[in-house]
Amino acid sequence: MALYVPPSIRHFEPKRIVFSTWVDHMAFAYDLVAAIRPKVVVELGTHNGVSFFTFCQSIKDHDLDTVAYAVDTWEGEEHAGKYTEEVFVDVQNHNRENYPGFGYLMRMLFSEAADHFADESIDLLHIDGLHTYEAVSEDFATWLPKVAPGGIILFHDIQSRMADFGVWRFWSQELEPNFATFGFKQGYGLGVLRKPGPASDDDSQLEQLLFEGSEADHADLRAFYSHAARYLVLDNRSRKGDLKPKLMG
Repeated sequence: MALYVPPSIRHFEPKRIVFSTWVDHMAFAYDLVAAIRPKVVVELGTHNGVSFFTFCQSIKDHDLDTVAYAVDTWEGEEHAGKYTEEVFVDVQNHNRENYPGFGYLMRMLFSEAADHFADESIDLLHIDGLHTYEAVSEDFATWLPKVAPGGIILFHDIQSRMADFGVWRFWSQELEPNFATFGFKQGYGLGVLRKPGPASDDDSQLEQLLFEGSEADHADLRAFYSHAARYLVLDNRSRKGDLKPKLMG
């Protein structure tokens, strides 16, 4: 892999780490926002805000002219379970404290929120709602027209095959064969898809590695972000005094 030194190595100390398999993708999400410099970010399914606030932190740290929207009822569903009102209040407070002026919470159904966005207006879309095949298929069909040509769509849980989760099947059967894609395997998987659009001469190094890199580049990229995820978890625990020294033997 060509020398790749992303901003997460140099100055990413997450302001928000709570229990979530999305922790495995925080470094990548931080770097992706810095790389593509989106004007509009939309997340479908936010829960406790780990992914959304990673996007927002990168926007703030890199002084980007970006507006970010989190769409969720904050009531829960059959896969995530029911949420208490405290979940929304906690997310709302963190957003107000750290990202006023560009981070917005849209408490509504995904289908209702779609009417608020013009076609081809979204540069980065994250789909992380109900994980059945039918639900993710509907979310993709509804929101694909809203994404700008060349825009990026993220899909969480492309490796999860528990219960009736169907994102993995939709990803492997419908998306990988028909779009430019890249998949991370840690943390139940994260799919990265680029919507077709006119060729660009100013793709970031990260985009080039994702969509034009060799198999060796892809293996290195997966390994890098797997190690980055582990480091962030250990660093966070260390800052909280939650790490105990072990004897080597």
